Amino acid sequence: MPPPEYARQPVSGPELSGDDRTLPGSNDTDDRPHTADRKSIENQETTQREAYENDTTLALVPSYSRSHVAEDPEKGPNKVEDVEETDPNVVFWDGDDDPENPYNWPTWRKIVNCALISLLTFITPLASSIFAPGVPDLMREFGSSSPLLASFVVSVYVLGFAAGPLLCAPLSEIYGRTIVYHVFNVGFFCFNIGCALAPSLSSLIVFRFFAGLFGAAPMTNGGGTIADMIRQEKRGAAMASFAIGPLLGPILGPVAGGYMSQDIGWRWAFWLVAILSGVISIVMVLFLRETYAIILLQRKVDKMRKETGNQALRSKLDSGLSPTDYFKRGIYRPLKLLTISPISIVCALYTAIGYGYLYILFTSFTTVFMKYYGFTAGTSGLSFLGMGVGSMFGLVFFSVYSDRYLKSRAARADAAADAANRPREGMKPEYRLVTLPWGAILLTIGLFWYGWSADEGRTHWIVPILGTAVAGFGNLLIFMSLQLYLVDAFSVYAASALAANTVARSLAGAFLPLAGLPMYEALGIGWGNTVLGIISAVMIPVAYAIIRSFNFITISLDPGFLAAPAGPRAEPPPLLPSSSDAQLPPRASEAQAQSGSGANDIERGRGPPDDGRRTTEGKDSGGAVTLGAHFGC
Repeated sequence: MPPPEYARQPVSGPELSGDDRTLPGSNDTDDRPHTADRKSIENQETTQREAYENDTTLALVPSYSRSHVAEDPEKGPNKVEDVEETDPNVVFWDGDDDPENPYNWPTWRKIVNCALISLLTFITPLASSIFAPGVPDLMREFGSSSPLLASFVVSVYVLGFAAGPLLCAPLSEIYGRTIVYHVFNVGFFCFNIGCALAPSLSSLIVFRFFAGLFGAAPMTNGGGTIADMIRQEKRGAAMASFAIGPLLGPILGPVAGGYMSQDIGWRWAFWLVAILSGVISIVMVLFLRETYAIILLQRKVDKMRKETGNQALRSKLDSGLSPTDYFKRGIYRPLKLLTISPISIVCALYTAIGYGYLYILFTSFTTVFMKYYGFTAGTSGLSFLGMGVGSMFGLVFFSVYSDRYLKSRAARADAAADAANRPREGMKPEYRLVTLPWGAILLTIGLFWYGWSADEGRTHWIVPILGTAVAGFGNLLIFMSLQLYLVDAFSVYAASALAANTVARSLAGAFLPLAGLPMYEALGIGWGNTVLGIISAVMIPVAYAIIRSFNFITISLDPGFLAAPAGPRAEPPPLLPSSSDAQLPPRASEAQAQSGSGANDIERGRGPPDDGRRTTEGKDSGGAVTLGAHFGC
């Protein structure tokens, strides 16, 4: 079983088993549940711990900032330190200020890592569109006139983006972030050289697909790398610098590609990408450092075993799984997130719509500004800059506002909790979603603005470009809100959560543009963008509904459908590493002794362990079914 979340910070205030509030539907005014209700909760938690110990479930519900503490009603909560004293073979960080912990790295090292990942995340999306202005020359050279094929040779790269995360996400959670970056960088470099030397259209399409596949590593693992180093309350600015690449890269690519295809030929677009990726790959080999705590702790264990000869030493985060079984779970995790987890599905669909719109608009820019405004092949690439400028303004706004709002909202919530004598809940990941509806509104306005101002060239060329800037601002807010929510919520498995999201948005970016040109030819720019704007307008109330119904979307998941793939079952992680106040769940034998019906409960999908945060009335048990962080992932 992959290890539970490791990077959560403790939140001050008492932590209780189950829900410390009155159960839904109860008229009792006491803040704590009745004894019968608490016994039902404890029985349910026993079942959940047994599921955790036997690795029958998969983590598809986001984790949160508090650790679950299963309190002994007579002895009180057992501390992690007590368990550590009985098992000296467990290896973890040397205190909260251990310099080997990426959270405690010097600021300069974090900046270097973030800058390298952000730069790589800019280059790989840049390759998706840099040769788009040269497609007419390419089609003439290869003797093809199919508009569909002309669109596909561009979008097949994004299709590779959809396949890549299914490989690099699980690999990064087995072997670490750094080695995956290096290997995928080499593949990206080689296949771009293949594109530059392609002798036929079919070979170019194949090389483009694999270039996209190997270019997906920073898109998928970058958020996980940032989550490894940057604490939640400071993560907004770092994630903003990382996320600007997928938005600015495809926008700035045609600007350079337009002049290159006009002056030195379309093949040089691929040579430029290969040169840039080669240089950044060398720099990353020299300066990029591993950030994944599981790998760092395992290296520490290996070193201590060699020095002491004690082969019983083990990492606190050791799952006990073989790489093969870990890889299987890593493959299944993004796919199940994409098909079973409600909140992941909602995030993926919303991101896919915004990303698909981005590429649909790209298909129209060159045609509109060359046909109606007399732009040349070189200057037509400048029409993409409006969306780029809007995205940059959105980036600055989000990076400044998001972290401030997260802290202030958490402070207000904690003050209210103190006044009501409830436990504090800390910085909830869903606080990141506040800008989501704003982005949906701005995207809708931008679509209508661009469509009707550019239709038949009825206004000055700057007017539709300003419309694309508004759309870019809104799209950035949508993208960043959802990306940062996934990173905060899934933490140690941020790579898998982002992989699921990347698959969905890449499929949309690959296939929706194929319908863009036919739609604009049939309806015109004005009415075509009206269709897109109406769909975007429908998504505005959906954005508000996501925030207002967040608890329902998160807990409406039946864990009975989340069975992990078959394989040898590992010993559970020896300690929950979330905080010094976290408690180790009981061993399977203890859980079975407490509840003889545990196996049957698991079969009925009663669910895995939790963080004690969210509860709802259980229909089967008559008690409260707790959901949360440690779903056996």
